[in-house]
Amino acid sequence: MIGHIVNRMKLAGRGAGLLAALLAPLAAGPALAAPCGNDAAGFDAWMRDFRQQAVSQGISPAALRPLDGVTYDTKVISLDRNQKHFKMSFEEFSRNRISKGRIAKGKQMLQRYASTLAQIERRYGVPGPILVAIWGMETDYGANIGNMPILRSLATLSYDCRRSGFFTPQLLDALRIYQRGDLTLDEMRGAWAGEIGQTQFLASSYVKFAVDFDGDGRADLVRSPTDVLASTANYLRGYGWRAGAGWGPGEPNYQALLGWNKAEVYARTLGVFAGMLTQ
Repeated sequence: MIGHIVNRMKLAGRGAGLLAALLAPLAAGPALAAPCGNDAAGFDAWMRDFRQQAVSQGISPAALRPLDGVTYDTKVISLDRNQKHFKMSFEEFSRNRISKGRIAKGKQMLQRYASTLAQIERRYGVPGPILVAIWGMETDYGANIGNMPILRSLATLSYDCRRSGFFTPQLLDALRIYQRGDLTLDEMRGAWAGEIGQTQFLASSYVKFAVDFDGDGRADLVRSPTDVLASTANYLRGYGWRAGAGWGPGEPNYQALLGWNKAEVYARTLGVFAGMLTQ
């Protein structure tokens, strides 16, 4: 789940991850001759210029073919403008995301993947309960990863003037994921803001932190729980996770949880959820 390098928040109660309104560009996107826009009128011109810039940044013509026929998605814009969950209190947010059923299944997942989680903790220092809690909160353990075409969502948000500078690099990284063969085009479906896989990585986080832990030759965060859990641990380590340290507010690893999601209500809920999985 934003962003992972960015300020984002997840509406994990229905499984699909949602970006926080606090998202800010981390790096400027490629300079485009065609301007951004707030309706569909200039989308095709923007896309033509984006393709040229993508080639200049190492994206092959073959990897750009999935953009053929991609259109502006008004549903994505509507969702981006109506993120009402940001006003939730901790009590409201946590009540909607920690259920008896989700806890029970999380404990089952801890048992099912006990050996894998032990290997991951030895490698990255992140304990199983934190990883399983993220997995549960983000997509109900992979059951609800979203079904919107990631490239269409990211193209729409890249063209949209509100956060074009943030999303244009995300679109480039999504194309890199496709180009290197980690995911097929059919597998590149997810949440409305382009989050991918069972713990809802943004494309930039996928490129930076996804690992092939099951050894099948690709980092698959859609179909491989082993890759999902290890990549999530690698992400947290990248944000300063310290093996053996606590993760509650004020403890060393709380900052790593905020690196996963800058929303305090999310980080606090995640810590509580992980603690309940150990009871």
